[in-house]
Amino acid sequence: MTAHPGRIAGPRTALWAALASLGLAVAPQVFAATAPAQWTLVQAGHLLDRPGHAPRGASTLLLRDGRIEAVRDGFVDASAFAGVTGEPNVVDLRDRYVLPGLIDSHVHLTSDKAGIEGQLESVTANVADLAYQAAVNARRTLDAGFTTVRNLGDEDGVTLSLRDAIAAGKLSGPRIIDAGTSISTTAGHMDPTLGFRDDLHAALDVHGNTCDGAEDCRKAVRRQVARGVDVIKIATTGGVNSRIGAGLGQQMFDDEARAIVETAHLYKKKVAVHAHGADGIALALRAGADSIEHGTLMDDEDLKLMKKTGAYYVPTLSTVNGYKERLAKNPDAYTGEVRSKIEWRIGITGKSLERAVPAGVKIAFGTDAGVSLHGRNADEFELMVAHGMTPATAIQAATVNAADLLGLGDQVGSLEPGKRADLIAVAGDPLSDVTVLKHVDVVIKDGRVEKDSRGR
Repeated sequence: MTAHPGRIAGPRTALWAALASLGLAVAPQVFAATAPAQWTLVQAGHLLDRPGHAPRGASTLLLRDGRIEAVRDGFVDASAFAGVTGEPNVVDLRDRYVLPGLIDSHVHLTSDKAGIEGQLESVTANVADLAYQAAVNARRTLDAGFTTVRNLGDEDGVTLSLRDAIAAGKLSGPRIIDAGTSISTTAGHMDPTLGFRDDLHAALDVHGNTCDGAEDCRKAVRRQVARGVDVIKIATTGGVNSRIGAGLGQQMFDDEARAIVETAHLYKKKVAVHAHGADGIALALRAGADSIEHGTLMDDEDLKLMKKTGAYYVPTLSTVNGYKERLAKNPDAYTGEVRSKIEWRIGITGKSLERAVPAGVKIAFGTDAGVSLHGRNADEFELMVAHGMTPATAIQAATVNAADLLGLGDQVGSLEPGKRADLIAVAGDPLSDVTVLKHVDVVIKDGRVEKDSRGR
């Protein structure tokens, strides 16, 4: 048995190795109840501990058992901290810029196929295929510096299981907030039968995620709650990738949207709403939605409602990268109505963000990875800055704001005592050049080094 190649070595590693040499394979969890506290010192050349506030210079963070114990100015050793026992592990990042682990509020981990290829996968890939692919995509996401994600929809419960496996330490990946299966009306954006011939509909529509009428929509929410989801995802408008020529406007009635949001909130679940058209955005906000995803055609009324309700806007600008790259490889990757909507989306992407920023709307980082490629999540930063944000506010959207949206503000999003020890390190100053976040050198999640690509 050998230690994980990227993780901090500690006193237990030698014990596990010794037991392994005797033919005894012992899980690390066996020692969890009696093991001494695991101390780690992280020395940072520059530290953005609280995005939205001024960065610090040379700093030292003390980590214990997956949490931040203390933060001190300067490079100090263990003697500067009271209560430290034993010899701490030291992670030397004195030549790096350190900031909190990033958060992507909108991903789909089970795939990054789309168009005709994605439609084919939906009827050829079995649940095991999707589970393995989700695990691979989760690892790519973690390596990109994203230590927490909100997964907004899959059909087979794959990411619910992946969420639990990662939380139990069985797999490496980001912390997952999961929506289970997304909800829409029949013929809505998440109707799984769209684009398939009639005699296949019964086989495809087995997840109970479509609803019609207030009572049916309440049941749809309760079905997801019963599965153990963390958040509810719905669609109040059509979608760019919907295989139906019904446009991008409202496709849900007021009483249906209200029933969904009220039921979700009854169970203390937030509601993320896929919405492109202004009418469907307003509908969702009047119903009490917690976030608007995409928001492509946001108008003045929508902006006022966003401010009034305090809902977050998740722009998902990276979708255009996925569309462009697929079309460059295969001009026929998308056909018919979908292709025309994609060309429209490419041209209009970012316009709503340009209006939302000066209006003071709360913005959280989200990519829609799956439409764009997993592991390329940080491409979103460059697009956010190109459409009206500063590097500082874009980073805040991917840390403090996203943590608040996900209901994890007391756990992640900043590097403060008591919070999870999630942090990343890059070679440049992201407040001057946000593109340095595309090249994360070190990823630490829950106090464990999950990636170190500095070549040492």
